Amino acid sequence: MGDARGDGGRAHRPPEWRDWGAGQTIDQHRLYGSHVRWFAEAPTPETSLLRYARALACRAFAVASGPPAGPVHLNLPFREPLDPRVIPEDQDELDPLGARGRDERAYFEVSRPTRTLDAQSLQAARDCISRHPRGAVICGPMDAEGDFAFALSALARATGWPIIADALSSLRGGPHVKEAPLVATADLLLRDPRFAAEHTPSCVIHFGDAPTSKAIRNWLDEYPPEDFIRVDPDGSWHDPAHQNTQVITADPTEVCMSLAAALPYPPEGSAWLASFLDAEQRASTALEDCLESQEEILEPRAVRELAAALPEDALLYASNSMPVRDLDAFLPVSPRKLRIIANRGAAGIDGMVSSALGAAATRLGPVTLLVGDVALAHDLSGLFAARRLGESLRVIVFDNRGGGIFSFLPIAEYGEPADFEKYFLTPPDLDLEAIARAAGARYERITDYAQLRCCLEETRDAPALQLLHLEVDREHNVAAFRAAAKAVGNAWRPGEA
Repeated sequence: MGDARGDGGRAHRPPEWRDWGAGQTIDQHRLYGSHVRWFAEAPTPETSLLRYARALACRAFAVASGPPAGPVHLNLPFREPLDPRVIPEDQDELDPLGARGRDERAYFEVSRPTRTLDAQSLQAARDCISRHPRGAVICGPMDAEGDFAFALSALARATGWPIIADALSSLRGGPHVKEAPLVATADLLLRDPRFAAEHTPSCVIHFGDAPTSKAIRNWLDEYPPEDFIRVDPDGSWHDPAHQNTQVITADPTEVCMSLAAALPYPPEGSAWLASFLDAEQRASTALEDCLESQEEILEPRAVRELAAALPEDALLYASNSMPVRDLDAFLPVSPRKLRIIANRGAAGIDGMVSSALGAAATRLGPVTLLVGDVALAHDLSGLFAARRLGESLRVIVFDNRGGGIFSFLPIAEYGEPADFEKYFLTPPDLDLEAIARAAGARYERITDYAQLRCCLEETRDAPALQLLHLEVDREHNVAAFRAAAKAVGNAWRPGEA
């Protein structure tokens, strides 16, 4: 992306101004260091450099598209005056080849490299899976494309292993769920020490990034699998626990289909898989009963209500901190296809409104942002950008007066001696109604679930900026989360209530 920030919102100054005390000038050279895929500094614009500009833009696009995909930094310096007077009257001077008609393309074709599964990797993975009747297919945050969901289901059935799918994998929703052995309650089930100890896999096949769920990560750390196969089409080596025993750099759909076809036979009556699916059924029922009993607006049930109201192919943008964890713990399996994305990266809360606004600008369908009050406070300008750009976006705010996630951490026990509210919760105390009014958004303060369902229906396809404000009692919310986890832990044991 072009760099237009850092010195008062302006592009970079020309080289002769830098480090000479010129006003509004900072050094933007490699400003983002190693955090971008590629950096390039362009010369100041000249009409003789149009071919270079085209090549630079296309190369930046190719690198940003991957693999692996990621941001690039183009440093673009300009001299004054930057206005229409600098455009030559003779438009032929803009011809990059000096002859009109020889090459007027603004771009060239860039093909993404294909990663094909080789026979040796396939055989090694097949042999590994065949040695382990107790395994698991784990899908972390990823952007599943095409037929991957159906191919993954076929692989899970062929192995006789459960699929533990992160909410950010977008695999808990879609027509494939009818046949996929999905365990949507894994985050809550694995908080139970007995369940975790009795369901330890000796082999894991992992797609996507590291799981959002700390319970799943702790499970794999405490009971490390003997074999850990990572499928990573971009070769990005996302393995923070350093457990990989085989890395397959190939298209995930091809890997699933090839492995499913190569396995000797589908396991019949797998007690291992049956135990997971029985626990999933019991946990789902207990969770539904537990959340239905909540009359107060709290995050666990609000997430379920939102999931039920989203239309087919909707895009849900989840903020980091509690919203993404609420989704991972409480998002159920559904035959409706949903796409759920988040800015995991360093798991920060900056730029959430602007990110969701960018997703809305793609015009691929309705976009809903689920965000906390602190994250919203960090990007209020995004609301005003939505108004200026005329974009449609529904924003659902969990207002728990601060960083609610810290209430789940040990630091919360120190309370006043640690000045917990001031230094950790940092409540922004926003007047959301006034902010919505200033941004030209429809505002609704939600006080009960009937009103929430009604508003979700009314705002589903509304072509405007919507802000639904859910005030959440932080302490009650922590208690409700823990009560749900306890209900799941009590429900999964065979023969026990």
